[in-house]
Parts: sequence; C-alpha cells; structure tokens
Amino acid sequence: MKLTFKLLAALALASQITACVPVIVGGAAASGAMAADRRTSGVYVEDENIELKATKSIHDALGEAAHVNITSYKGNVLLTGEVPDENAKTKAGNLATSISSVRNVTNELAISPKTSIGSRANDAYLTSKVKVRFVSENRFQANYVKVITENGVVYLMGYVTQKEADDAVEITRNTGGVNKVVKVFEYLP
Repeated sequence: MKLTFKLLAALALASQITACVPVIVGGAAASGAMAADRRTSGVYVEDENIELKATKSIHDALGEAAHVNITSYKGNVLLTGEVPDENAKTKAGNLATSISSVRNVTNELAISPKTSIGSRANDAYLTSKVKVRFVSENRFQANYVKVITENGVVYLMGYVTQKEADDAVEITRNTGGVNKVVKVFEYLP
C-alpha cells in the first residue's frame, strides 16, 4: 500500500513538472525568434499585441460570417481571408486601422464564402514548403520574411533589402502549388 501511494504521488508530481516543459520550451522558442528578428523585442511584442487586438475586434464585429487572418510586421498589418460583402471588408480594415501602433493596413480580404478546411490545410502546407525552400536555398536569413498563404496566394512580409525581397519572391514563385505572390515588404534603406 505504501509503495502504491509513493508511485501515485511520484506520477502526480511528474505530471505537474512536465506541464511546465511546454511553457519553458515555448518561451525559449519565442525568445530565439525575437533574437533572430530585425525588429526590436518591443516592436515584436507590439506586433503580437496588434494581432491579438485586431483579431478580437474584427471577430466581435463580424462574427462567424467572416474568416479573417491578421498579420502585423513593424505595425504594417495584412488582412487576409474571406468576408461576405464589401461592408464587412471595409469594416475590418477600419477596425484594424483604429488600433494604436498600426502604421498601415493592406486589406487583401476576398469577398467570397469562407474557404474549406481542406483549402486551409493546403495553405499551411504551401507556407511550410516556402519556408523550407528559404532555408534550403540559404540566400537570406529565413526568418526575415513572414510567409502567409490564403487560398493559394502567398503574401510575403518583412523588413528586407531589395535583394532579399527579390530572392524571396523568386523562391516563392518557383514553389509548386503557389498561384500568386504578393509583396507586403518594408525595405531597408
């Protein structure tokens, strides 16, 4: 009986300790991503904050009728996804613009039915294919460019040199399954 109690106590304690592992590993990964980013840690955190605020604000306003993705890089916001009509598209853009620290909004929302789960899975696959090619081509630091894919269209964001942008576009265009490439870059002087 005593041994069983000790084993159960050890298992309970081990489960509590392992619950911390994802938090520690996740925190370390986020710190690593920030360290290899051209944005300062403050700007990186502000971009995350913009994305969270815009997501909540737009979802509260448009509800389940819309599928809107928000990506922010140095206060430049990209809206992708689908909305039911022009009014919803305009409203989403205005809501994103109203958030503090937003410098610019590129509204690429499509007026169409929401994409299927299959389409979104394919988009995730295309995004990963492009990112892998960035690493394997090794022409620039892969994390300098954010890759967002929506319905086969790949959006590229980042704070890059003209050469890095050109290389990113070329690599992306030559990736199988990509229908179109849209640049949303800010260029280094």
